[in-house]
Amino acid sequence: MKKWKKNLMAVAILLTVCSGIYLNWVYSGGKDTQDLEQTLNADKVMNEDTLILGGEQNVQVNNDTNLSNNYFAAVRLSRQEARDAAVSLLQEAMAYGSQEQVAQSNAQLEEIINFALCEAQIESLIIAKGYRDCVAYVTDNGISVAVASPEGGLQQSDVAVIADVVLTQTEFTLNDIRVVEVP
Repeated sequence: MKKWKKNLMAVAILLTVCSGIYLNWVYSGGKDTQDLEQTLNADKVMNEDTLILGGEQNVQVNNDTNLSNNYFAAVRLSRQEARDAAVSLLQEAMAYGSQEQVAQSNAQLEEIINFALCEAQIESLIIAKGYRDCVAYVTDNGISVAVASPEGGLQQSDVAVIADVVLTQTEFTLNDIRVVEVP
């Protein structure tokens, strides 16, 4: 009976992955991916050693806001990918592991969910306080909060507001909080 359940779970996971791949292919229209040189300027294609940005050193940066937004988007994406990988491994352990491993994986999965909810609440509250953007990352040892630099830079009063939000949403102490200014 137990082996039958494991096989059924493996088939269900396989069908889910295959259907996701198929749906992605259908919605993309079956188009092949574009060549990198068609997507970017020829001046911005990476060679073997370095990224060439146009020969001269006087390359202008688009906008600090775009760079800041790209930073926050990249951090959120990286955090989500790491979580997805961890959840996938835990679900696999739950499907094929012993009862002890299932209980341990369940506890770790619950911790990941609680951390994600806590981070989302902190980010929402900090943005509601008037900051342009932020990303919070919670671990067992503390929390790091990256905040978009307000006009005039991050002041002590800004750090106090951010720390207050973190302290009210978590059980961390001031020593466990790290605030990073992102220009």
